[in-house]
Amino acid sequence: MGDDELAEIRRQRMMQMQQQMQQQQMAEQEQLQRQQQMQAQIQSVLMQVMEPEARERLNTIRLTKPDFASAVEQQIVSLAQSGRLRQKITDEQLKNLLAQIVPQKKEFNIRRV
Repeated sequence: MGDDELAEIRRQRMMQMQQQMQQQQMAEQEQLQRQQQMQAQIQSVLMQVMEPEARERLNTIRLTKPDFASAVEQQIVSLAQSGRLRQKITDEQLKNLLAQIVPQKKEFNIRRV
């Protein structure tokens, strides 16, 4: 193999790697856009089915426990989509829902005899 052949192989390989990187970046951008779109839809549904105080409480929870807040949002959205919500969720109703979802803490009393 001559130097020209090696240079051509390197050039082709470099072009191939650049194309793969571009495809990967485009796929990541598309996935990010889908996630943003889904999040926007969830927020839209929450605005329709929750009172402002309840949304504020949920946003406060999101600051400390993002995974838990996402789970609560998903549950509220599924309730709304199934038609089981007849009115907007108030702050008090959200508190009750959170109390049902949060696992009860067990208390342990250790006594020395």
